[in-house]
Amino acid sequence: MRQTGSCPIHWSPSLATDLYELTMAAGYFANDRRERATFELFVRDLPARRSYLVAAGLRQAVDYLQALRFSSDDIDHLKTLQPFRNIPGTFFDFLAAFRFKGDLWAVPEGTVVFAGEPLVRVTAPIIEAQIVETFLLATINHQTLVATKAARIVEAAAGRGVVEFGSRRAHGPEAGLLSARAAVIGGCIGTSNVEAGRQYGIAAYGTAAHSWIMTFESEMEAFRAYHRVFPDTTTLLLDTYDPLEAARLAVRIGPALKGVRLDSGDLAYQAGRVRSILDEAGLKETRIMLSGDLNEYRIASLVERGVPVDLFGVGNELVNSPDAPSLTGVYKLTALESPSGTRPVFKLSEGKQTRPYAKQVWRRRDRHGKFVEDRVTRDDEPAGSPEWEPLLECVMRSGGLTGPLPDLTSAGKTASSQLDNLPDRYKRLEGAAAYPVRFSSYLSPSR
Repeated sequence: MRQTGSCPIHWSPSLATDLYELTMAAGYFANDRRERATFELFVRDLPARRSYLVAAGLRQAVDYLQALRFSSDDIDHLKTLQPFRNIPGTFFDFLAAFRFKGDLWAVPEGTVVFAGEPLVRVTAPIIEAQIVETFLLATINHQTLVATKAARIVEAAAGRGVVEFGSRRAHGPEAGLLSARAAVIGGCIGTSNVEAGRQYGIAAYGTAAHSWIMTFESEMEAFRAYHRVFPDTTTLLLDTYDPLEAARLAVRIGPALKGVRLDSGDLAYQAGRVRSILDEAGLKETRIMLSGDLNEYRIASLVERGVPVDLFGVGNELVNSPDAPSLTGVYKLTALESPSGTRPVFKLSEGKQTRPYAKQVWRRRDRHGKFVEDRVTRDDEPAGSPEWEPLLECVMRSGGLTGPLPDLTSAGKTASSQLDNLPDRYKRLEGAAAYPVRFSSYLSPSR
């Protein structure tokens, strides 16, 4: 990342990759390897206590593939690296003209997927297909992880709104932005991140912190000062000192008090008492938001106990998923094309075996639309019967889009519909059943 002083002002997507992607590219070029290759991105194993994933990150993957270029500065930097000092100049000429001209197949964002199923399939000249590996893994792994965590949290909230509050806990500002986007795909209704709201059209939520309260001589003075500035959207934070006493002060604002937030302590007890204080003051429409180290398990417990809450704010537990903080998505070569035909490619490494050939994922539903089972086949195998629906769609052909991508709202609706049709036994927070995914015999390395 090039910097002026300590403020990063630019980074190059083409160099934001693992070195070996570019050394392999140079090696392929030097050995005149130009054949088309198929790579597939899939998750080997679901994280602990996960029974499904919600696919996300495709929009950023497509934007990257369309914009991928090597600038003269990028190429000049590569020439300074020791592995490239003896590389012929024709390779750098190749990079200067580089464009992604391959095909991209993917499941739509918001699709529920399972271990071993390709989320993305790339078929392109081998250098192009190889160079894009790191970025595709980074964006699909991260956003799918967050969208899945969001879906679990939203499921636990049982109809109460969930707002993403995680930017300050994310692993950097860009991760905060993309986490907000993925959280909305997973079912969140908004974010605290203003830039995410602007870029992605997400509703922005937020009021004031404890520091606002502490700068005033009294809590009531802080409440009134806030209401004077924001008379139509007044939501007050109650737990700086004594939450119940703060609630008694807050009701003096009257019907203009839109909401209150509790962020620490015994949230169940406090929410119940605060609800009573609000109702006794005639503020039955004033909403209660709970936040503070919440996750799906704490939220499920609060809901099960009947705690009066309208909204949940979730930060670190959503954007970093501490109980399962990484996704084992991999990007593996499955086939090579040549004038003599397609050669299947696979690994036999213990614990890391792969299946050959380009693939399609098929899903069967029952008469009520509920998911029954999935099949993974070669992409040229017939479905077998009309009841099987294909999940992977052609998104790019020869480097160009095949049509407009669904927007974020549509991706969220896809996820909601998919999760509604995933039977409850697969969505339990603990002890969820394993969804059946079957693999065609044609995907065996022996074939």
